[in-house]
Amino acid sequence: MCGHGPTPAIEPVVVVSNERVATGVCRVVLDAPRTAATVEPGQFVHVRIARSADFILRRPFSVHRARGERLEIIYQVVGRGTRVLEDARPGDVMDVLGPLGHGWTVPEGTTRALVVAGGLGAAPMGMLVERLAEADVQITLAQGAPSAGRLLARELFDSLCRRSVVATDDGSAGTCGFVTVLSAELLQRERPDVAYVCGPEPMQRIVAGQCAEAGVACQVSLERLMACGVGACLSCVVATRHGQKRACVDGPVFDAADVVWDSDEDPEAER
Repeated sequence: MCGHGPTPAIEPVVVVSNERVATGVCRVVLDAPRTAATVEPGQFVHVRIARSADFILRRPFSVHRARGERLEIIYQVVGRGTRVLEDARPGDVMDVLGPLGHGWTVPEGTTRALVVAGGLGAAPMGMLVERLAEADVQITLAQGAPSAGRLLARELFDSLCRRSVVATDDGSAGTCGFVTVLSAELLQRERPDVAYVCGPEPMQRIVAGQCAEAGVACQVSLERLMACGVGACLSCVVATRHGQKRACVDGPVFDAADVVWDSDEDPEAER
């Protein structure tokens, strides 16, 4: 159902809209007919934000949704590249390289899924939740954020998930605390066939451990700094039990059981 898409290509795209959707977080909509028609849930695009010496390298962004001929990207404004992207206006032209990477997979026979999103980890979950709903998979979603103002895509998640619960660090919405408290409870109560996780890596590691203990298959989407996006520069390696893998080609989605979360677990560390 999900996974590798067709061969990536560079596509000129036009900004349709670009707006603030949460504190420090924006959503840009791009007119990108080729990429929108071929991207799979969990894949990403490499965006050339501007053509200048300051922007020789592209910036990777997960695809939140692909509707018709348009891509939706949710991004956090954290550096020079995203600050320039925030200033983009309708009609501005840039280009994207994509679709890239290995996305989410849905095991055969899946009827119940748990989706765990922390902070900006909600961004790559939009397409996944839509695809699961289309396949009549019952979705339970646990979402965490620092505060109510940082919870993303709530309308989409509430409309498609059988159950959707939230946790905030400051208690301004849902449970006060970390989303890992919710995931532990839901794994025991819901007994999902598979769990999908994205967010801060310490959170993903905890949920991966919870899934292993509960005997639930778990997939994680890992963020790494990327330069080329096509596996040539080796700047985005992830340590796995099968050796070093490239997040841009072999990921960003990995089987959580394959990820070496701690250097003490790395079978190559003793060599």
